[in-house]
Amino acid sequence: MTTTTYTVRGMTCGHCVSSIKEEVSEVTGVSGVEVELATGRMTVTARDRLDDGAVKAAVEAAGYEVVAPS
Repeated sequence: MTTTTYTVRGMTCGHCVSSIKEEVSEVTGVSGVEVELATGRMTVTARDRLDDGAVKAAVEAAGYEVVAPS
C-alpha cells in the first residue's frame, strides 16, 4: 500500500469535501481518500503506485485545484 498527501485549493464546505472524495475514489487503484477542509490536505491510499495525474484530474473534475503533492 502507498499513501500520498496532496494540498487542494478551493474547498469551502462539507459538500466540497464530499465531491472530491467521490471523484478521487473512482481513480483506479485508490482504496481510500481522506480530506480535511480546514487544512486543504487530502490523503489518498492506494493498493499500488498511485497515478498523480489521474488524482489531479479527478480533483479538477470535481471543480478544485491540486496545488502540489505534499
